[in-house]
This record gives sequence, structure tokens and C-alpha cells, in this order.
Amino acid sequence: MAISHQYQFPFRNGLLAALPPEDLARLRPSLRPVELPMDQILYPADGTVEAVLFVESGMVSLIATLEDGEQVEVGVVGREGLVGLSLALGDDRSLVEARVQQEGTALRLDAAALRDGMQESAALRGLLLRYASAFNTQVSLTAACNALHVVEQRLARWLLIAHDRADGDEFPMTHEFLSMMLGVRRPSVSLAAALLQKAGLIRYARGRMEITDRPGLEAASCECYHTARREFARLLGTGDVTPPG
Repeated sequence: MAISHQYQFPFRNGLLAALPPEDLARLRPSLRPVELPMDQILYPADGTVEAVLFVESGMVSLIATLEDGEQVEVGVVGREGLVGLSLALGDDRSLVEARVQQEGTALRLDAAALRDGMQESAALRGLLLRYASAFNTQVSLTAACNALHVVEQRLARWLLIAHDRADGDEFPMTHEFLSMMLGVRRPSVSLAAALLQKAGLIRYARGRMEITDRPGLEAASCECYHTARREFARLLGTGDVTPPG
């Protein structure tokens, strides 16, 4: 995770942008711009969380690993939130791995500065607690969705989540990655992707995914996508992120 020495304000991160100016001014000197290279592990499963990362662009997946080595995505963070939420809740350990799935940038705030900021700012404390509640909804819906909905709906939902956090309609994506994210075998992902492509909703080739019909993809998804967005809007005042376009 490389540190960048240049940063252009205003903040793109939704949490930072939502803070009152005086609270943000106290945090600003401690925020350090960092780059998030594709596939970088920000912290491993059962690893120590030394800082939170307010994502400015790109996407980070939180991945649970079972004893047999199988992995599945349990949560996603983009510019609506932060990586390292356990630290904000008083725990410096995380049971899940944080891995960059779309390259981007973030603002790093170390543990001591976060603790000081939360002690000094009721607005920051309240905002992070509301984000924790919204993120818990995302995780809960991911579990329910993976257990109850068909693969095509789950794939459509995940592609919408990824599209929201991308800078355009096209982004890198492989069937192997989608298989891990959805917790299904690659043939099932390939079949679901083929059905969505045949319907004209996506275009997929050579590890690149393009969303060609956003409204159609939303219609093909289950209710979990919109339920999570409504909860982010209720708790944080916005949707979890604004779709491109």
C-alpha cells in the first residue's frame, strides 16, 4: 500500500464529506493519502488492524476463509465507507481478509488518531456507528441472498455493487473471482453470466466486464441490492454510492 504525497480536496469519501467542517478540520492533518493496487491484501484474516482506510475510489472486498481454505466475500467497501471498521468499534483484530478488488485510493487514519478523533467529535462517533449499522445490513443481506436466491440474481446484484464503485461502465472481472465472491463453482457463474449477456445486460470478454443495460440489470437482481441502498440512505443520508452515469 503505497503512500501518495499529493491529494486534491474536496473529499470523495462519503463519510468524510458528511462530517461538519470543524470536525473534519481536526482530522485533516492526520489523514494520509494511499494507493490501493489491484489484489493487494490490506490486512489478512485474523490480522491486526492498525488503521482505518476511508476509500476514495475503487473497491475492497472483505473475505471470510474457512478451515478447508474455501473463501467467500461477506462485504464490500467503496467510497461510501471505510476499511477497518472493527477498529472504530474498539477491536484491533479482524476475522476477515480485506483485499482490493478494484484499484483506487484511500485516506489512511491510524488507530491513535481515530481514537482521538472519536473522543473529540460526537459527530464522528455517531457517523461511524450509523455506518456500522448500515454495513451490518449489507453483510446480513449478503448471507441471506447467498442462501436463498438463484445465481443469476446474485450475480446481477454483485455486478450492480461493483458498477456503483467503478469509475465507468467497464471494469476488470474474472469468472474465478466471481466464483469466490458468490461462493459457487465457476460453471455456475459462467452459465449465469451467459444468461445476462444473452439478455443484453452485460458484455464480458477477456477478463473485462461492461454493464450495457443498468436498468435491466437492476430488474434482474433480487431485492437485496435496493434494500441495502435504502438502509444506507436512511442511516447516512445518501445511497451507499451513486451509480455511474
